[in-house]
Amino acid sequence: MSVSQRALAIDTSPPPARWMKETLDRSAFHRTIPVLAARVAPAKAGILLKADVMRRTIMNLPKVRTVLSDPEDPKGSRLLLFRVQQEADLSEEARAFLSQQEAILTSHELQLDYDYWTADEILQAVLPEELLEGSPTGFAITGHLAHMNLNAEYLPYKHIIGQVVLDKNKRLRTVVNKLDSIDTKFRFFKMELIAGEPDFIVEHHESDCRFTFDFSQVYWNSRLHTEHERLVQLFQPSDVVADVFAGVGPFAVPAGKKGCAVLANDLNPNSYKYLEQNIHDNKVAELVRASCEDGKDFIRSSVLTALENPFPAYAGPKLTKAQLKEKRRKQGQPEDSAVPTQPEDPSPPFLPPRNRIAHFVMNLPDSAITFLGAFKGLLASGKLREVYEGGMPVVHCHCFTRELELEVAEKDIRQRVAAELGYELQEEDEVSLHLVRSVAPNKDMYCISFRLPRQVAFLDAQ
Repeated sequence: MSVSQRALAIDTSPPPARWMKETLDRSAFHRTIPVLAARVAPAKAGILLKADVMRRTIMNLPKVRTVLSDPEDPKGSRLLLFRVQQEADLSEEARAFLSQQEAILTSHELQLDYDYWTADEILQAVLPEELLEGSPTGFAITGHLAHMNLNAEYLPYKHIIGQVVLDKNKRLRTVVNKLDSIDTKFRFFKMELIAGEPDFIVEHHESDCRFTFDFSQVYWNSRLHTEHERLVQLFQPSDVVADVFAGVGPFAVPAGKKGCAVLANDLNPNSYKYLEQNIHDNKVAELVRASCEDGKDFIRSSVLTALENPFPAYAGPKLTKAQLKEKRRKQGQPEDSAVPTQPEDPSPPFLPPRNRIAHFVMNLPDSAITFLGAFKGLLASGKLREVYEGGMPVVHCHCFTRELELEVAEKDIRQRVAAELGYELQEEDEVSLHLVRSVAPNKDMYCISFRLPRQVAFLDAQ
C-alpha cells in the first residue's frame, strides 16, 4: 500500500449514533485519532511545509491546523502534523529529509468533536443505514429561517435533523418543515417548527431590495429569485406593470425601483399588509400601488385604474447624491445645499402620463391559467380600445405541467391557455415558453408569455 493510500485509511468520520431519534446528544460525537507529528524548531516548520518531498505527507484535513505549539515546549518548538499514523508510513525520501532537518518524530492525538463534522456527516452517523443515501440536508434559506421539505421516512428524525441544520448554519435561528397541506384560498404552505425559535417574521434581501414578511402566512420561494430578475429585466422603466398575484412584492418592488409604474395585487390580506410595508421600506410608494382583491376582478379593474388615475411620466433614472451635487455645482449652487432624494421635475411636461398597462404578471402557477378568461373583452370599451390600439399588453402566465418533454409540455400549456381564452395563440401573438424550474421528478414550472390577442381583448366590440 502506498503512502497516499495509507493516508486515506485514517478514519475521520464521526462515531455511529444510530440510537438517537428524538433528541440530539452532541456529547456522543467525539473521536481521538493518533497521528504522526514532527517536533521542529519554529524556523524549520516553514521549510517542511514548502518542501515538495513532504507535500503528500503533511496533514490536510479541513478545520485542522497543520502546525501547532508543542504542548511540551509551548514557547519553543512546533509540532507539524502528518496524515499518517506511523513512521513506517513515511516514504524513504520523507524520512531522510526529516532527519536532515533535525525533526524529532512523535505521536499526537487529534481530538475531533461535534463542531468538526458537517451536517451531512452527523446525519450519516445518526440515521438508519437504509436512509443514508438520501440524507436530507438540503434546504432553502429565507432571512434567518431555513425551510425543509422532508420525505415521510425522515419525519421520525425531524427534530434531530432540524437541530443539526441549525447548529451548522450560524446565520439561522429557525428551521421549519413544510407540510403537505396547502391553504386552499391563499396558496401558502403550512409548516411546523422543528428547531430553533418560533420566529416566522423574516427579513430577506433580493435584487437590492429588502422584504419583510411572515413566512408562515404568505407565499415566498427563494428558488424563484432568478425568475423574478428575468421578468423585471424584460420591463422598460417607462412601462406600467400589473402584478395580479403580487405576494409581498418580489416582482413589483424591484420593478418600481427600476422606474416602472406598478399596480400590485394579492388576495391574501397578510401578503397585502407586507406588500405595503415593502413598498414603503424600499421607497417606491410613488410608483407602486397595492390592492387586495380577487385576481379576475383585479385584471378587469386594473386597465380602468391606469386609465382614470394614470401614473406620472417616467422622469429618467434617479440621480445618486454625488450626481445631484455635481449637477448643483454646474448650476452654480452651493455643493452643501440640501440634496433632494428625488430628481427634479418628476413629471416632464413634454411626456404624457402613463395610463396603458404594458405587462401583466401572473405568478400563481397552480391556477393562474384559470384566470385568463378575465382578459376576454377586457379592452372592448371605447376609451380603452383607443388607448390600446397602439399596442397590446404582454401576459406572463406561470403554470405547472407534468409533461417533461419540451414539445409535449408546450402543447399541453397552449391547449389549456386556449381553453380559457377561447382562442388559440398564433405566431403573431409573440408566444414564448420559459422553463422556470423543476419542482418535482414529474412536475415542471413554466412561464408562457404572449401578447394579448386583439381577438380576445376586443371581443365584445367585434
